[in-house]
Amino acid sequence: MKSARTMLVLTLSAAGLAAVLAAAPARAGETAEPPAPCEVPAYLMTTESKLPRVADAVKANQPLNVLVVGSRSSTIAGNEASAYPAKLQAALKEALPSTTIDLSVELQGKSIAEETASTLVKLVEAKKPTLVIWQTGTVDAMRAVDPDDFRTAIDDGVVALQKSGTDVVLVNLQYSPRTETMISAPPYLDNMKVVAQQHDVPLFDRFAIMKQWSDAGYFDLFSTSHGVDLAKKVHGCLGRALAKFVIDAAHLGPAQQN
Repeated sequence: MKSARTMLVLTLSAAGLAAVLAAAPARAGETAEPPAPCEVPAYLMTTESKLPRVADAVKANQPLNVLVVGSRSSTIAGNEASAYPAKLQAALKEALPSTTIDLSVELQGKSIAEETASTLVKLVEAKKPTLVIWQTGTVDAMRAVDPDDFRTAIDDGVVALQKSGTDVVLVNLQYSPRTETMISAPPYLDNMKVVAQQHDVPLFDRFAIMKQWSDAGYFDLFSTSHGVDLAKKVHGCLGRALAKFVIDAAHLGPAQQN
């Protein structure tokens, strides 16, 4: 039987960003312009790993097929057009107007990484993506999956994807100050970083980016008021940041973006 603590964490996660985000209140007497939302420090957007298949597809004027594999934090219930995968597709289309961007989403809401990893080969065979964006870790952290087992699952999944001939971007956990005392994120964040480095795949550090936004006062991720509205804003920011991350990792210059 699940403990009360586990049930609380699962409830918060199931609600997703729509239940845990709220607009940051203005400071009394503040007259200066607030920082621009969506700003991400350069060090959080830098990767030495590359996306050669993405680059080849764009340079050859072929369609760029993107498959997002994620959990419920990849969606906003009833507002899929506002969730980060849709915003990612829109931002890629804007940045790469000469390229056809086809994006599909495979939600595996309650699956841990091990369960998802076992489905990846069949998904690639069915969808034939150029790029797989695998967002994972939140469910494993909630369920306190052994970090070593988690790392093995991520490793197996990345190897399977690379053998299937697709580029891979890993996306780690979402950040929520309301749950950080209930779940231990660092072991899962660290293991995803290790696997990404071992297999030379880009890691989009969603956790650190969202924490930076929270610490900078762009968004108040603690309050529960105005959840859906702010969830849309945060997902929009994540989608645009992820699009830039993909383009930079593929080393697509201005010539390819025109």
